[in-house]
Amino acid sequence: MDRTERLYEIDRLLNELKVVPLCRFLEELEVSRSTLKRDFEYLRDRLNAPLVWDRRRGGYRYEKPAAGMPQYALPGLWFNESELYALLSMDALLTDLQPGLLDYRLAPLRKRIRTLLGSGGHAAEEVGKRIKIAQLAARPVPGNHFKTIMGALLDRLRLKIHHYRRGPGSGMARVVSPQRLVYYRDNWYLDAWCHLRRDLRCFAVDAIGRVEVTAEKACEIDEKRLDREFTSTYGIFAGYRKTDVRLRFSPECARWVAREEWHPDQRGALDDQGYYLLSLPYSHDTELLMDIMRYGPEVEILQPQELRGKIRTLLEKSLELYRVDDGGKTVPEKS
Repeated sequence: MDRTERLYEIDRLLNELKVVPLCRFLEELEVSRSTLKRDFEYLRDRLNAPLVWDRRRGGYRYEKPAAGMPQYALPGLWFNESELYALLSMDALLTDLQPGLLDYRLAPLRKRIRTLLGSGGHAAEEVGKRIKIAQLAARPVPGNHFKTIMGALLDRLRLKIHHYRRGPGSGMARVVSPQRLVYYRDNWYLDAWCHLRRDLRCFAVDAIGRVEVTAEKACEIDEKRLDREFTSTYGIFAGYRKTDVRLRFSPECARWVAREEWHPDQRGALDDQGYYLLSLPYSHDTELLMDIMRYGPEVEILQPQELRGKIRTLLEKSLELYRVDDGGKTVPEKS
């Protein structure tokens, strides 16, 4: 805990307890008496804190400042990038996701988060208005579904679900043992053991049509195995490592891509011509291909050849959509 954090903790204790014994400060802050003494002196001399020792009550307290004395206030506490993002993300999650779900239980937590956001000398409402966390392409989940899945997950019970596949088809009924919920790219996913396939599977929660809790205990999968299956390679539908993809980005976008993290085990470097070469492990290629395609002509798949062929097919199908003009006639290819 650095000095700034200690000053805020001292101020909090004094405001909450009114009179704070020396031993309480030492216990809470885990510092020596000499360090605490220097913190007290800093509060009094630099910040005009009306901090006094109350012999009768056996502790330190704030006294009412005399008329004309400088007003005491701690300097604005602000956050680094990751801390601010975490607070704003939590506030957005509690505000926008699953409306009505656990509102009465989450209200105190949300109040605390907004208090922290406002501790920099700016109202939380102003912070929220000026700094936004944009949640794009989020797919809503029925509140009752989410509550049922969460209950089974924490109670370690199996679920009967009807899961719809992307594309045509009516989906399939399954019995699963839920392992963990994952919030990824503004959507919820359920990592679970599928008793039909006898293997681990990842289900998009918004694609679950019906869900029912059973009385049967969920089977337990070791956390290390879950990590190997779901986080060892690229994307939410990861799977065990298949191979590495090698990408080459143009010099025009190299500086931006070089700062992106596609996977914790990625390897990247600039070559002599300014191209950015990126390698990362993958298993399922659906999400990887979508992310590669968003860079258009600024990226080329170098390896593996199988993936080069797949993206060539996708690009040819996309091009077919634009070979018809507004009159419905096919536009001839340029030689």
